[in-house]
Amino acid sequence: MDSFDVVRMQNIAYVDSQIACAYVELEAMKAENSQRERQGQALAWNYDEFFSLIIKYQLGHNSVLSNLHGGL
Repeated sequence: MDSFDVVRMQNIAYVDSQIACAYVELEAMKAENSQRERQGQALAWNYDEFFSLIIKYQLGHNSVLSNLHGGL
């Protein structure tokens, strides 16, 4: 394994960690919406706010490819 492989693995680990962070936040948003729905309240989160997680955690197609191939 050379230094290029190590950098590639670090980039993959970074993308994986961003996915994990987005997933945790997504599930919290879903839980909040579910709770509010059961209580007859308006939903706390809408489509745009869910979609914004992709931007926040740099999980769009181009961002992921950039992180995997070019680093951070």
